[in-house]
Amino acid sequence: MRTLLQNLQYKGRLRAGYIIGFLLLLISFLLTLYTNSQLIKNASLVVKTHEVIANLELMISKVKDGEIGFRGYLITGNVDYLAPYFGSKKYVDSIYRSTRLLVNENTRQNEMDNIKRNIDLKYSHFENALKSVRYSNQVYTLGMLDSFKKSKATMDDIREDVLQLQNREEKLIIKRDIKLKGITDAVQTIVIASIIIAFILVLVGFTFHVNENKERMIAEKKVKTYQEQLKTRIEELAEANKELIQMRSQEKFSATGRIARTIAHEIRNPLTNINLAADQLSSELPPDDENTGFLFEMINRNSNRINQLISELLHSTKFAELNFENVQLNDLLDETLLQAEDRITLNNVTLVKNYVPDSCLIKADREKLKVAFLNIIINAIESMEDRDNAQLTIETKKENEQCLIVITDTGKGMDEASQTELFEPYFTTKPKGNGLGLTNTQNIILNHKGDIHVKSRINEGTSFTISLKID
Repeated sequence: MRTLLQNLQYKGRLRAGYIIGFLLLLISFLLTLYTNSQLIKNASLVVKTHEVIANLELMISKVKDGEIGFRGYLITGNVDYLAPYFGSKKYVDSIYRSTRLLVNENTRQNEMDNIKRNIDLKYSHFENALKSVRYSNQVYTLGMLDSFKKSKATMDDIREDVLQLQNREEKLIIKRDIKLKGITDAVQTIVIASIIIAFILVLVGFTFHVNENKERMIAEKKVKTYQEQLKTRIEELAEANKELIQMRSQEKFSATGRIARTIAHEIRNPLTNINLAADQLSSELPPDDENTGFLFEMINRNSNRINQLISELLHSTKFAELNFENVQLNDLLDETLLQAEDRITLNNVTLVKNYVPDSCLIKADREKLKVAFLNIIINAIESMEDRDNAQLTIETKKENEQCLIVITDTGKGMDEASQTELFEPYFTTKPKGNGLGLTNTQNIILNHKGDIHVKSRINEGTSFTISLKID
């Protein structure tokens, strides 16, 4: 009892340890998942920030391209130099719209709007100068010089705004990196602690598993020993039950023989008196009476028939003396089948022989055993009359120092009631049978210290299994 309580406490602690370890690993997993999501989010923000900075630089670059094109026009008077100027203005507008979408804070959006206003102001200076040139047809005017000064001041404002926005983005990146580093350090600490706890749990679990495995192996050995003992007992009981069945069959057959002899004695005595009385009356009555002669003939014919039936009953239930000799079972079956060859051919029965390669050698009365086999084979052939795909299978095999003969047909089969009474004298399902053939067969098998069993199903065929001891 004490050991049981200790085991329960130990298992309880182990279960609690597993639960704690699982929770720690779960927390570590969730924190790692959160950190990864923050890292992805921060990386996305960093990418957007770099994209914003790159777009701002590109906007300034395009504004400069427009300014260079405008100055080329002023110097050369060639209108082709204005192409970069007009193209840069459209491109700057496009970059501004895409960049503003990347900025999600109001302050930064206001800064972007301020940069865009300055850029628009710079282009307005270019446009005023361009109008002045076209209106006055002069390359340089005082108005243009004034526009250039304002344009330079506007460009300085644009650079200042861009620089401030870049500095703010870099500061945000630094803050995010510090925050992420703190979370990462905390997760690393938890992960390390979880690994240590998991390692301890693995060691404890391994120790527990080894102990449990030893106890299980001991229990399995005991169970296996008990199973082997139980199997041996079952086999002994099965063998004893088989011997008991054989003894009951022999006792039943002996009782049937005694009853048959008693009945034969009791019937033959009055039958003899009847025959004697009939002979006496036949000698005293006139011989020319036709009716009288017919009646005496009927008495003699039925008396002889009764006497014949009694003789057959006595013969089928009598333990006869056997002439034992060494017999090869396969050869004996072939000899029996040779006697039934005509019946097999006439009834279109397919014969299948599955003999054991090493033929069984038994001590047997060759002729009587052939009678027993032939009775079963003829019954099988008759049960398959007028049936398609009729097949008779003869099989021999060795099991537990015994020869088994299995005779199987594909006939009409029998119900359970018929199987129970199959070996009883005068039991038959055939219109012209006397019901003594299988009784005689059982008598012969029992005289050989063998056993016979039958299995059958309606419209599925019948199988007889005969077991004989190997010599």
